[in-house]
Amino acid sequence: MNKACILCHGQLKPTVTTYTQEYEGGFILIENVPAWECEQCGETYFDPDVVERLQNLIWSGAEPVRMIQTPVYDLNRT
Repeated sequence: MNKACILCHGQLKPTVTTYTQEYEGGFILIENVPAWECEQCGETYFDPDVVERLQNLIWSGAEPVRMIQTPVYDLNRT
């Protein structure tokens, strides 16, 4: 099935990405997420079943596979 980007109408190709979500004052990263990426503009799309799996995982409170520290910068303070 050929899929087209809704922004630029470029061709979408299947890929695997890392999904980032702000949640409860922090960030959650979910690795190895199947997605579609536009070959022209780079926009990323997720199938509805993947979105449902992402939401279920985020809301589940499951133990993460690892924790990382993330530096935070504020452009207004530089």
